[in-house]
Amino acid sequence: MNKSIYLFTGPELGEKADAINSLKNELKKACGAVDEHLFYLHETPFSQVMTILQSGTLFSNGVFAVCKESELLKTKDETELLKDWISNPSDNSILVLVSDGNKIDKKIDDLISSSNKKIFWEMFEDKKVSWLQNYFSKNGYSIDAEAIDLILEMVENNTLALKNECQRFFIIFPKEHRITEQDVEAVLVNNREDTVFTLFNEISDSSVSADKRFERGIEILHKLMSETESYSVSIILPFASCFRKLAVWHKLCPDGYAADPVEFKKSGISGATMQKIYKKAAKIWTIGQTTAVLALLAQTDIELRSGGSLLKDVLLEKMLYEITVKKGASIQNAEYD
Repeated sequence: MNKSIYLFTGPELGEKADAINSLKNELKKACGAVDEHLFYLHETPFSQVMTILQSGTLFSNGVFAVCKESELLKTKDETELLKDWISNPSDNSILVLVSDGNKIDKKIDDLISSSNKKIFWEMFEDKKVSWLQNYFSKNGYSIDAEAIDLILEMVENNTLALKNECQRFFIIFPKEHRITEQDVEAVLVNNREDTVFTLFNEISDSSVSADKRFERGIEILHKLMSETESYSVSIILPFASCFRKLAVWHKLCPDGYAADPVEFKKSGISGATMQKIYKKAAKIWTIGQTTAVLALLAQTDIELRSGGSLLKDVLLEKMLYEITVKKGASIQNAEYD
């Protein structure tokens, strides 16, 4: 085992990116000029990565390589290539294996020291609220609780995405401005590219037919699929979060009446915008259908994470059809009541 290889897994992209940058800066401090490489293993053979690491560089003193989608490393040849490289450690090169899942193939995992492995878990809901409050405060802003709820609903569940989106407020509003729910609507809802939240909002429009909602939804889904590296983390997980909150809405409003505002706030559905969206969604999916949708999302997530499938796009399209048109039922089965 040596200090030249690291394994970073898990869905928290912001902290993971910070850890990678820290390693890179340490290598630069030790070596000076460093060649930096970023590989996606669905498009770059691992043998090519190893060739670059083994060959070194003529124009700089070190090599820093990051391999994303490392869950794809599974073959005996890949394992042997990595084992050979590890057996000849170098102080001037670092390889970071990265996966948005929580684990990779055991044969590869076993080659890496436990001190060089870390799983970056998502923050709990209460931690995300305090993280956002602190982030705005450090940059000279305050923010309403309803605005935080709406941001957390709309933005991917990791600090990297949150930072990227929140920086837009710092450009638009002057220092010491208090960010309101209306500000979030103006900046993130009305003037932004499509996200999983806008997909959920689109398919929750009970004023149009299910076929029309599916047609609109599939357009957004295709955009999201073209922009993301990991369908499970970037699409399935935030989509499931929307339906979990819909299940909470049904429990808080079993007869369609408004619940106690305090209970809404505890559940992260305190803002008027979010309540409007979930009220619409509750007219489409009953509590039973919502539960069925969550089960469908979990099953699709398992199939996507299994890797190696050439039908990932088809799986997501089928999932959206079963959610929007079949209301959580399989295409082969009757709808849930």
